[in-house]
Amino acid sequence: MSVALDRRTGRWVVRWRDGSVHRSRSFTLKRDAEHFDRERRRARELGGLFEPDRAVKTLSEVVELWWADYVLPCLEQATRDGYMVVWGRHLRPALGALPLHELTPGRVDAHRAELESAGVGRPTIAKALAILSGICRFAVLRGLIDANPVREIRKPTIRRQRFVAPAAPSTVERLRRELLRAERLEDAALVSVLAYAGLRPGEALALRWGDVGTRSLRIERAAANGVTKATKNERLRTVRLIAPLAFDLAWWRAITPWRDADGYLFPDGLGHVRNGFAWKNWRTRVFKPAVSASGAVLSRPYDLRHSFASLLIHEGRSLTELAAQLGDSVTVAADVYAHAFAEVEEMPREPASEAIERAREATGVRQMYVELGLFDAASALKAAEEEEADARTRTADPFITSEVLYQLSYVGEAGQV
Repeated sequence: MSVALDRRTGRWVVRWRDGSVHRSRSFTLKRDAEHFDRERRRARELGGLFEPDRAVKTLSEVVELWWADYVLPCLEQATRDGYMVVWGRHLRPALGALPLHELTPGRVDAHRAELESAGVGRPTIAKALAILSGICRFAVLRGLIDANPVREIRKPTIRRQRFVAPAAPSTVERLRRELLRAERLEDAALVSVLAYAGLRPGEALALRWGDVGTRSLRIERAAANGVTKATKNERLRTVRLIAPLAFDLAWWRAITPWRDADGYLFPDGLGHVRNGFAWKNWRTRVFKPAVSASGAVLSRPYDLRHSFASLLIHEGRSLTELAAQLGDSVTVAADVYAHAFAEVEEMPREPASEAIERAREATGVRQMYVELGLFDAASALKAAEEEEADARTRTADPFITSEVLYQLSYVGEAGQV
C-alpha cells in the first residue's frame, strides 16, 4: 500500500518510485495523502508528467502566484486594493487553507450561501465570486486544476436599488455659489465640469487644456492615484461644450498658473495630477461642507454626472446621443436614465445653456461673477488669444489680414465663393 500512517510522527506518508529513485511525501490528513496518491496514479496511467505540487497547493498559495503573475502587472492600484479587501474579508477566512482539489462547485456554492446568510450584500458576493473565478481560471491555465469550479455557480443578480435623482441647474448653482462665496474659484470650475459635461471625477482630473476645444472636450484619459490611464471603458470620446461651461473654463484659464496646453485644469499645488489622497481630502473638506451649506442632496461628486444627463434629456437628445456623451453603453444608459426619459416625454424641450443661465441669474451667481471680476478675466483671455492668433496669421502683405485668411478658409471648406 502506498499510503500508510507513520506511527512515529502521526503523519500519513505516500511512497512511490520515480525510475530508480524512491520518493515519499507526508501529510497531516489522510484524505490529502489519498488525493495526492490518486493524482500520481492518474498521471502515470495517462502518460502525463506528474507534478507533486499540483495536488496539494492551497487556494492561498495559488493566490500568491496569481497576484504576482497577473494582478500586479495588469491591474490598477485601486482595483488591487478592492481585490485585497474582498479576498481578506470574504474568501480567505473560509477558503484560503483549502487544497485546490477540495474547491468543488458544491463547496463554492455552500460558501456563497454562507455569505448570503451573514448579510453580505449582493454586489459584494458577486465581486467575491468574480475574484474567485479569476483565481481558478489562473489555476486552470497553470495546470493546477482541470476545471474552474466557480463556472457552474449561480451568480447573484445585481439590480439598481434606487432611481438616480439628477441635481437641477439651480441646485448645482447653489453649490457653486457657496464655493464662489469662499473664493474657491478652482472648485467652482471643477463642479461646472462635473455637472455640465458629465465627466467622471477621474476624467475631470486628467483633463488638460489641450483637450479643451471651442465646441467640445476631448476625453482620452482618467486619473487614478496620481497617474493617468485609459478611461473606464477605454473609449475615446468628445463631449459637447455647453456655452456656460465654456465661459467658466475661459475665466478659470485666465487666472490659473497652469494654463499651457499640457497643463491640467485641476492639478495639485505643483501642477501635477491629483493623487487619491488629495481627491478624498477635497471631497471631505471642500465638497461635503459646500453641499451641506447649499442644501443640495448629493452624496458624492460623481452624482453631478447625472445633472449633465438630465440637461441632455430635457433638450430632447436620444438615448444613443446620451450614451455617447457620457461614455456609456446604450444598455447602461437605458438602465440608469429610462425613468428620466419617461418623465420629460410630454414636457417642452429646453436648451441646456438657457436652463443654466436662468439658474445663475436666480441664484445670484451671475452677479457674483461681476463682483469677482470673472467676466473681465474671460474677456482678457479672449483678447489675448485673438491677438496671438492674429500674430500667427499675419503676413508681410498688409492687405492679407487674419480676418481675410479666416474668410478664405471658410470659403475653401464650404466649396462656395
